[in-house]
Amino acid sequence: MTRDAIKSTFPVLFGYIPLGMAFGMLFQNLGYPWYLATLMAFFVYAGTAQFMIIGLLAAGVGLTEIAISTFLINSRHIFYGISMLNHYGDWGLRKVYLAFGLTDETYSLVTTIDPKDAAKKKQQYFLITALNHSYWVISCTIGAVIGSSFSINTQGMEFTLTALFVVLLIEQWKKIKNLLPFMIAAFSVAVALYLFSEQMLLVSIALSVTLLIANNLIKKSR
Repeated sequence: MTRDAIKSTFPVLFGYIPLGMAFGMLFQNLGYPWYLATLMAFFVYAGTAQFMIIGLLAAGVGLTEIAISTFLINSRHIFYGISMLNHYGDWGLRKVYLAFGLTDETYSLVTTIDPKDAAKKKQQYFLITALNHSYWVISCTIGAVIGSSFSINTQGMEFTLTALFVVLLIEQWKKIKNLLPFMIAAFSVAVALYLFSEQMLLVSIALSVTLLIANNLIKKSR
């Protein structure tokens, strides 16, 4: 089972290595001790938000504004959590950790597996979440250590986040092979970008979820 979890998380591992290292190096440009990047990776564990925090810290924004911005950008996980209610059982503290570790990448993996055995499901979900979390912490730490030891040009490193999402999109397509969810997502992004550019992410997710729910209701009513 551990081997299966490691194999399924390989795309995330190879995405997190450059992405986490990029974050660590960019974070070091701010002049903070390297271990703060490790602590942020462990406790915040949100790639998009962490890159955003770098920009906010560089601009001298206060901690209150940073906390609010981080909450807003990560509020999309509320939708993820709702959709996982039927997947996660009454698993005590382990369930708390699974909720904490439900990142975009972990969500994309756990939604493509459905072990029939409850014990196997709990272990598989936990292993995938813990492995992804460890990949991120280790990668950010390596990047921070390198950034504190060498002078490196970090221009363009932010693109690694986009590259990772492209890889996950391809993996989702291989598993699902259903064009409709991707068409709904593309439509939602286009509408949100055109009408609500400042809140594009949240609006596009909300619209996508609404359209997918509506589609399922229509199917059930037939």
